[in-house]
Amino acid sequence: MYMKLAFSTLGCPGWSWEEIYATCKDLGIDGIEIRGIESEIFAPKTKPFREENIETTLNTLKKLQIEIPILTSAAYLFDENHPEDAYNEAVAYIDLAHRIGTPFVRVLGDKDGKPGQERDLELVKKQYKRVCDYASDKNVTPLIETNGVLADSRVMADFIKAVDRPNSGVLWDIHHPYRYYNESPETTVGTLGGYIRYIHIKDSVIKDGKVVYRMLGYGDVPVAECIKQLKKIGYDGYISLEWVKRWCPDLEEPGVVFSHFASYMNYLLKLS
Repeated sequence: MYMKLAFSTLGCPGWSWEEIYATCKDLGIDGIEIRGIESEIFAPKTKPFREENIETTLNTLKKLQIEIPILTSAAYLFDENHPEDAYNEAVAYIDLAHRIGTPFVRVLGDKDGKPGQERDLELVKKQYKRVCDYASDKNVTPLIETNGVLADSRVMADFIKAVDRPNSGVLWDIHHPYRYYNESPETTVGTLGGYIRYIHIKDSVIKDGKVVYRMLGYGDVPVAECIKQLKKIGYDGYISLEWVKRWCPDLEEPGVVFSHFASYMNYLLKLS
């Protein structure tokens, strides 16, 4: 069983596309998760994926043997005031994913990692079914993330079962169920199991009542136990570092963080 590594471009908002893929190759990382490049957050409008550049981009990635495993949208399926905007964003990402051969698109059933205001999960379910149906003939699986109310794995399990679409699945952000619902990795994996198709990994501590992000192994999120539980269920997909530097500019620089991620994860993955 071989899990692959990726990093999200959320962690390097100041880098050019050339710096991003060169670093990925240099560190022996398998994939790049697209969440904004330079000043543009909307993936279909980023420079590498504009119509005039897309073939060059794909040829470069093929030559370097780098994958784009997921396009990470901000399609807010919970948004009651702008439901068509959320749907249209998901559609744009699905179309791009289909064009470049990317299997997954991330959509959101809540806004933040931490649970906030009450969400209409029936609306989220309706929107998510619609998005999955749109993607069904495009070889793309929209993944809904364990954030907000859906970071409670019992709520997520009920939700994803009710959606009942062959191209549905869960993006397990390991941070949120542990940090906000005090779930052990064993509980989360035991509850969501085969629905998990992609992983976001991050570490943190609580300081003065607030989440403070740390490099892997420097916080108290049970990262190693998460890997152990994924091995138990035979997970062989991507583990992607979501270093949220775009939103938190004071975090450590990506060159240091991505290098640490690669070495730390290779160490953990070699453990039996």
